[in-house]
Amino acid sequence: MPESKPLYKHDSVVLIPTYNEKENIENIIRAVFGLPEEFDILVIDDNSPDGTARIVKELQKEFADRLHILERSGKLGLGTAYITGFQWAIAHKYDYIFEMDADFSHNPNDLLKLKDACCNQGADVAIGSRYITGVNVVNWPMSRVIMSYFASQYVRFITGLKIHDTTAGFVCYRREVLETIELDKIRFKGYAFQIEMKFTAYKCGFNIQEVPIIFINRVLGESKMNTSIFGEAVFGVIKLKLGSFCRKYPQKK
Repeated sequence: MPESKPLYKHDSVVLIPTYNEKENIENIIRAVFGLPEEFDILVIDDNSPDGTARIVKELQKEFADRLHILERSGKLGLGTAYITGFQWAIAHKYDYIFEMDADFSHNPNDLLKLKDACCNQGADVAIGSRYITGVNVVNWPMSRVIMSYFASQYVRFITGLKIHDTTAGFVCYRREVLETIELDKIRFKGYAFQIEMKFTAYKCGFNIQEVPIIFINRVLGESKMNTSIFGEAVFGVIKLKLGSFCRKYPQKK
């Protein structure tokens, strides 16, 4: 049967979760829409008190068919924001579904490289990787670089994943991946959410490729990172690995 078409014009959508990103949201939207290849955007806003959603709605007058927003009742966690966005993107039949931060730590130009990996290089999941060619992080304090880098090494050791940047949040998924991996069984919300998604895709037999990027720490707005998110990752990985021994994963068709 022929591939079903997206309900909107384009085959790719970029999911951008937001909480208090008024300094960045218009610029990141315009940067994505300024790329030579066309991407739609879905903003998932967790009731930002700074008016982020209001800015997006104003921009919808200019980008009516390409810019979409889901407003949630409060700050419910990064993982649940992405799950909500994934379900929306599947329902709207997008073929390529991206995760990206609002704060320009992920360069919008790299969306093209991630899509190329999935379109032309056989990837089912393409990861914008900070660590596949060394440590490509700009403006992070050394303590955070070390913590992030060794967190990925720890995850590799526990799970057996052959991925250098297991906590990366700049990702392209082919729709088949998100339709297969049983999103309702994804449990974690912070860093561990990113690990769980990659681990589950791996266990389902999908091809995961890393694409080297340079990660630049945000200039505007406040980071949402905290030590509890890292704690979830440390203990969540063990739970994830132990749970995999008694779970039957659906397989790539």
